[in-house]
Amino acid sequence: MNNQNERDNAEDLSAEFKKLITEPQNPVFCLRLYIAGANLHSLSALKNIKHICEQYLPGQYKLEVIDIYQQPGLVFVENLLAVPTLVKELPLPLKKIIGDLSNTTNVLVGLNIVSDNKEN
Repeated sequence: MNNQNERDNAEDLSAEFKKLITEPQNPVFCLRLYIAGANLHSLSALKNIKHICEQYLPGQYKLEVIDIYQQPGLVFVENLLAVPTLVKELPLPLKKIIGDLSNTTNVLVGLNIVSDNKEN
């Protein structure tokens, strides 16, 4: 009987976890910005993503900035093709945006903050 209770508890926790990560109301955006030192493109990307987050995601984001010069092994681990690169880990799906993030509309669509209303 104890195994049944444990199984029920695990199923309840699993259902609760799935609800939390798929719940569209006020999701927390977990973002990582990979930069290469303090060059113009890196600083521009940092400034742009901070502005976008403060304007469109106030209190709903966590931003981690990683300098690949300080942690070069992450280039291979994260399969980075270029920097600066913004990685959205949560909410799913995972997304990567390369560049200085100056086109706010493209960043918002890329992060699924707004939908792309283009018709094919």
